[in-house]
Amino acid sequence: MIEISVDIVDEKLSSEAAALVETLVHDQVASKITAQDATLWGADAESEAAIRLGWVNLHETSRPLLAEIDALRADLHAEGVDRVVLAGMGGSSLAPEVITATAGVPLVVLDTTDPGQVADALAGDLSRTVIVVSSKSGGTVETDSHRRIFEKAFSANGIDAASRIVVVTDPGSPLQQLAEEAGYRKVFLADPHIGGRYSALTAFGLVPSGLAGADIATLLDEAAAASSLLSVDEPGNPGLVLGAALGVRHSEGAEKVVFADNDSGIKGFPDWVEQLIAESTGKHGTGLLPVATEGVDAPGFANAGQDATATAVGAPTGAALIGTSGSLGGLLLLWEYATAVAGRLLGINPFDQPDVEAAKKAARALLDKPPGSDAGAAPSLVDGPVEVYGIGGGSLTEVLRSFVDSVPEFGYISVQAYLDRLDDASAAVLRPELARRTGLQTTFGWGPRFLHSTGQYHKGGHQNGAFLQITGAVEDDLEVPGRPYTLGVLQHAQALGDGQVLAEHGRPVLRLHLTDRAAGLAHLVKAVQEVERP
Repeated sequence: MIEISVDIVDEKLSSEAAALVETLVHDQVASKITAQDATLWGADAESEAAIRLGWVNLHETSRPLLAEIDALRADLHAEGVDRVVLAGMGGSSLAPEVITATAGVPLVVLDTTDPGQVADALAGDLSRTVIVVSSKSGGTVETDSHRRIFEKAFSANGIDAASRIVVVTDPGSPLQQLAEEAGYRKVFLADPHIGGRYSALTAFGLVPSGLAGADIATLLDEAAAASSLLSVDEPGNPGLVLGAALGVRHSEGAEKVVFADNDSGIKGFPDWVEQLIAESTGKHGTGLLPVATEGVDAPGFANAGQDATATAVGAPTGAALIGTSGSLGGLLLLWEYATAVAGRLLGINPFDQPDVEAAKKAARALLDKPPGSDAGAAPSLVDGPVEVYGIGGGSLTEVLRSFVDSVPEFGYISVQAYLDRLDDASAAVLRPELARRTGLQTTFGWGPRFLHSTGQYHKGGHQNGAFLQITGAVEDDLEVPGRPYTLGVLQHAQALGDGQVLAEHGRPVLRLHLTDRAAGLAHLVKAVQEVERP
């Protein structure tokens, strides 16, 4: 079993963190977290913390799930069903994606409202497909849409839809009731005392991963081994050391944590930890903004400035101040402990997400409007295959320069691509290009996926971000059975709704609509390459 470790290469940071760890040890923070002591984050957080600490012993409480998952997988395989599709957002999909990618087993993840990406999942062999519909609340609009679309597709292909739908949800949710009434294949009920971003080792993480073929028993073993290190009040506790280091850096103005993988063998870990940190700490005008980069040589990591802490997944290298090493199960638990510790040091409640609902509410309001009622919104500029909304200028390059100039010193750019994560994958190049040319920390998120991840920080964290939304024309839309909107309409409403909320917070929002996605992305990348920040 690989032991988890935290290595701080900067001597000053190591010394300052060690001093803070002494206080954390004296206050018995580690053992109190493990004992699910809800008083650690102050009186205002106590009621929420009291029902959100079940994650500390999941390596024990999730064990009974293993046999159930194994049995279901065997039954499905006996029926020739071996293709697993996961419909879930945020904590319902981010951990399974990392677990299965690291294990090297296939899992089709639907955390999008892009019609093209959903159509691609539908185009797979439905005769071999089971869909895991995963929603803690039971009312997630994206996931409900996926369920409706797949249920109709199964039936249209002569497949008993109920036999191919597995549900993961909290007890008493509307999805539980619906699933039981419809006779769906299996309903897994998760522990309601665990928030979505801490749910990697609950049914939300284990069911889709196990059905896909990942070794989830070993994952729990890894977490169990890490727990023995993370639960003790000792100076060498890696959770205390990491949480203290993040707290020290934040107090010195490093409000961003920049991640890069350094041959850890773990695939996509920064995308999971991004939600954990952003939703847990980004509130009341403070917090830590996670920035996932392409590697240790990537812009933003290799040249991290005083406003950022470069953190390697794996041994520290290059610009990294911190390295976190170990097994996947161990690192999941390490970062959960460290985030809870950092929340205490920042003086916030790491278990609520007060600003997440605002964008959902705005999107719902737009969906409730009569069709065509927002048709009057005209672009401020049309530059080739790109329509510009929100900032004026004579060319796309001029608009982008104005947008970049709106970012304050030590602010950040958030690129939000409401596109197809597969067919429009080249959009991801915008993050390193903008980071390289502006010197600003730059994040990238696929919409609406990021709304369930970093979206909380955008509204609740340090208010120094500028937001670049990218939407695209929809060639072949998909109806959502039983709903008065299509996926394309929903996707558009989600982009406009979040943009509206960000603008209400006084943040710069630039939306670029690609009337031809491929040509528009090429045109946009070319324009970005002409932008420099003094």
